Amino acid sequence: MGAASSKAAKKYPKMAEKPSWAGARTPRTAETIPRPRASEVKNQDIERDAQDPHFLSNLNKLGPVRVDHHMQSFQPAASKSSMLRSRARAEMEETSSAGRNVYAATLSSMLNQQKSCTTRLDIETLARNYKIDIQKLKSISKFVNSPSVDSSSLVKTVDKDGNESRSMLAVWIKPNLRE
Repeated sequence: MGAASSKAAKKYPKMAEKPSWAGARTPRTAETIPRPRASEVKNQDIERDAQDPHFLSNLNKLGPVRVDHHMQSFQPAASKSSMLRSRARAEMEETSSAGRNVYAATLSSMLNQQKSCTTRLDIETLARNYKIDIQKLKSISKFVNSPSVDSSSLVKTVDKDGNESRSMLAVWIKPNLRE
């Protein structure tokens, strides 16, 4: 509210001179830092573990180690071949059984292709191509469908920032079969 000359000038405390020891230390490099020997580190870890009461109580719960000196050696080749045989057997059973698992992407693709079928023969061919029973396909088609939209219901909206969004109605499309 007055001229700048009428205001009191701010005075900051003056910096004292740096102490004589400031900057006297030099940083240690990796070469100047003495490394502890591995046996010292191991002994330090053992000492630290010995001071942990929870670790000690858990060791006491486990008890002493029991070694069975009459064990037979493990043969990994035999276990791998039996594992491969069991996998092959499981795959054979899966392909020979009436029911089979179908991945979601495969099911979606099959249902999309079914929408374009025009005759019952097309649907039967589709079921045969995907190795699925025709009755199962019909049953699935009653309750499950792949996503479809009605392109005539497209609504574009632009918000105040100029971002455009589009929305459409989802529809259930059945195959248009000719009798």
